[in-house]
Amino acid sequence: QVQLVESGGGLVQAGGSLRLSCATAGSIFRASAMAWYRQAPGKQRDLVASITTVGITSYADSVKGRFTISRDNAKNTVYLQMNSLKPEDTAVYYCYANRPGFIYWGQGTQVSVSS
Repeated sequence: QVQLVESGGGLVQAGGSLRLSCATAGSIFRASAMAWYRQAPGKQRDLVASITTVGITSYADSVKGRFTISRDNAKNTVYLQMNSLKPEDTAVYYCYANRPGFIYWGQGTQVSVSS
């Protein structure tokens, strides 16, 4: 059963921008801290950015100043705005939700950045 639905990945040139979206049911979203992870081929899955239920954000050092995570509580959706993309940002990006007693993962969306 799909709980998190991601969209917005694709192929972009270095320096370009993409916005990822992740939608879920309101009962999950309202109670969950949300995050984006990414996994490049042959590497572990790493945290990119997170946002609490009250909007406190944090970022990996590698994306600070370039990526912005936000949440729209009316649409039960979390976003990841990615600017100034670099080839090293190429990875599968996963949406993640964490509420008391439960965690959820999206199916992943591919982001490819060409040089």
